[in-house]
Amino acid sequence: MDRRDRPKPTTAHKLGAELFGTYFATLVPTSVDILYYSGGSVDSVSRWLARGFITIALIYAFSEISGAHVNPAISFGFFLRGVMQARLMLLYWIAQFAGGFAAAGSAYVLWGLQVRLGASHPGVEYTPFEALIAEVILTMLVMTVVLATAEEDAVVGKQAALAVGFTVAACGFFAGPVSGASMNPGRSIPPQMLGGLEGLAWIYVAGPLTGAALATALAWMLFGAPTRGEEKAAKGG
Repeated sequence: MDRRDRPKPTTAHKLGAELFGTYFATLVPTSVDILYYSGGSVDSVSRWLARGFITIALIYAFSEISGAHVNPAISFGFFLRGVMQARLMLLYWIAQFAGGFAAAGSAYVLWGLQVRLGASHPGVEYTPFEALIAEVILTMLVMTVVLATAEEDAVVGKQAALAVGFTVAACGFFAGPVSGASMNPGRSIPPQMLGGLEGLAWIYVAGPLTGAALATALAWMLFGAPTRGEEKAAKGG
């Protein structure tokens, strides 16, 4: 079948893409962090590159179906930008957290309570407030890159994968030691819950959502009204 003849993805297809996408977007960094902190064969460079690489892969795989948000903060940003309805955003959140908890459960089966090593947390030299500020800034950067690349139809979807993936990796390199560079409540909260670190969840909810909101405000200043490219980036095909 020619690609142009494929039917448009249904809501069920979009939610399935978000569930499976967030599963892997959670499983990879959780597993890499467990191996890193338990003295496995993962070094600090590989730790952050893994996040960027899986982001690139997921955007290539699922952008045409759901937009490949795999992150409640990204969905929230698109909602504030006016290119995603509240109902669809909430459905995306349900699918994303379902994928995140499935991934955390998989890690728990493999490593038991060591899953807490893969949960996002402030660095030992940093306060929760400093970690919160880091999450705000990092998510603002990632959301801004997502929206900026969506401004041009030529770089929407798969063509934005490299820009977003490299930004995710860069965030880990320069601010990972502060907060763990999560930028994603769907990735952070499930391992925290299973690892008994639920007291940290507020950082990784408030930070990314605030950062996404600031990025949308910046987008209104820089780009004005949303474009067709942003609508496609928000909802996929």
